[in-house]
Amino acid sequence: MVSITNFIPKSSSGDTLDITLWVKSISKNRSKAEQDAIIKACTWAEKVHQSKTHLSGEPYLTHLISVANILVKLGMETDVLIAAILHDIPFDKQINNIEKHFGSKVVNLLKGVAKMKFIEEINDNKHKTNNSQLQIERLRKMLLAMAEDVRVVLIKLAERLDNMRVLNYLSEDKQRCIARETLDLFAPLANRLGIWQIKWELEDLSLRYLEPKTYKKLARLLDERRIDRENYIQHVVTDLSDALFKAGIKAEVSGRPKHIYSIWRKMQKKECDFNDIFDVRAVRVLVNTVPECYTTLGIVHNEWQPISKEFDDYIAKPKNNNYQSLHTAVIGPDQKFFEVQIRTQGMHHDSELGVASHWRYKEAGSQHDKSFEAKIAWLREMLQWKKEDGDFIDRFKSEIFEERVYVLSPHGEVIDLPQGATPLDFAYYIHTQLGHCCRGAKINNRIMPLTYTLKSGDMVDILRSKVEKPSRDWLNQYRGYLKTSRARAKLRQWFKKQDIQQHVNDGRAVLERLFRHLNLKECHETLAKSLHFQSVEEFLSSVGRGDTTTNQIANYFKRNVVQKKQKVLPIIADKSRKTGSIHIKGVSGLLTQTAGCCQPVFQDLIVGYISKDRGVIVHRRDCSNVLRWQNEGNERLIEVGWRM
Repeated sequence: MVSITNFIPKSSSGDTLDITLWVKSISKNRSKAEQDAIIKACTWAEKVHQSKTHLSGEPYLTHLISVANILVKLGMETDVLIAAILHDIPFDKQINNIEKHFGSKVVNLLKGVAKMKFIEEINDNKHKTNNSQLQIERLRKMLLAMAEDVRVVLIKLAERLDNMRVLNYLSEDKQRCIARETLDLFAPLANRLGIWQIKWELEDLSLRYLEPKTYKKLARLLDERRIDRENYIQHVVTDLSDALFKAGIKAEVSGRPKHIYSIWRKMQKKECDFNDIFDVRAVRVLVNTVPECYTTLGIVHNEWQPISKEFDDYIAKPKNNNYQSLHTAVIGPDQKFFEVQIRTQGMHHDSELGVASHWRYKEAGSQHDKSFEAKIAWLREMLQWKKEDGDFIDRFKSEIFEERVYVLSPHGEVIDLPQGATPLDFAYYIHTQLGHCCRGAKINNRIMPLTYTLKSGDMVDILRSKVEKPSRDWLNQYRGYLKTSRARAKLRQWFKKQDIQQHVNDGRAVLERLFRHLNLKECHETLAKSLHFQSVEEFLSSVGRGDTTTNQIANYFKRNVVQKKQKVLPIIADKSRKTGSIHIKGVSGLLTQTAGCCQPVFQDLIVGYISKDRGVIVHRRDCSNVLRWQNEGNERLIEVGWRM
């Protein structure tokens, strides 16, 4: 297992830390003012944490300096080191003093670190969800979404690494819990940001506590054959160096350190034994240019027989974390397998430090770092995460082409919503009834309007009433209550369901008037079935909405009742008689009947036509015959109306 060295000098007595000596050891390119600021931060932290100890029992300042020291090895600048040293002080009470003494950059970093602190507490609640793996994915994305400055994540990773190094001081249950969280959350973060130094050590330490027997067995196997393996690798290194020298390629050739976790994962994935792992013996070649990488590959394959299907070109096609290198496996001397990695010095620098290498480039005066920009672009887009086996199963996928926010339920569950979502969207996401009963919301324990735009990290608590009483205003897009189409659809369904009863009542009233007019008994069930409705309620609702008209129903009776009985229903129009249904202006006692061409029914707009021998024939005003007679100026048309 390879770790980032963590040298922290102590005083001559060995009892206390020698802060001045430590600052001097890390200040090759730091000004006197920067060194003084680091010492001031250490002094301040020591005073605040004077009675506090770390897991190992050492003064808490030891832990803070260890975290800062890890960041030193990643090339972080002074502001980041100060933030790491001060990240555990009561930030809210000291914010003004911190800004006064250390500047706004340190304050902004500390604000970001403060947001990260709740990650472990939330992760403890992941067993409450139906899908703990989904919760882990959301936690990763939430952490990144909240990190406006990626260096905040680096501080958190460094803190976790130092805690893992002293995990043996905790109980076995806590060791396993923290190790699992590290393997699920923090090691993939380090990997995705390309910080291999931290990633490998976090993985090895996690395996040590999650699979202690396996870890010890592999460590023993590696150690037992270490001398033979080192002698073998040294022989290969000498032969390859000579071959490259003869080809005129200036290169650094060395044995590559092996990591227990990566060996274990390959054994699991390939279902093979320790002896069948190709890269237990491995060589790394560093050259100056990309063409030299491919030339070196040819020389390696010329010296030793390559193993088919064991070649990967991550230069032409980098990994999603921007890792670049050529990987090949060959059959070397004594018919033993070994792996060769070939890369440029710059690629090696990036692979070891990942996104952290940006700040080293910055110190060197580089103005444009495409590697850094690519990693940050991924960070902002929050793309699909890799699984533990180290292979990216899912290609880059955006979150349905829009940014996301990650908020918390009162129970600590992470909820993934589109950017711009409101507390109402959150309520409908949790449960439809909760949305219908929503009457307000608390955001981070403060009452906020339902139009509030949620931000990543918000704790959302919905205030609910006992009855469902949503407002139609919630559907108004200009009022800003709802962002998600899912919530709007749920709300529309509710209103549609409520409107059905009103439609049923309206339809029943329309039919009652129609039945009275036609002098028929009510027959809702028979009529609904005859008109091909599934239920009486569906039929009445259709009539109430106007989808099924009274004219259609009257036509049905005309075809199925009147014609079968061969009977016309005469209607006597008399101004003085209450039993008549049609009133003819200025005339009474005339025989009337409805026209067969348009079949008017009660409340239709009507007009009369005086026939020669059948009295007055009543038509609808929009009847084609009536329209033709009007165009011809036919004088037989007369005004008629319904008697109410």
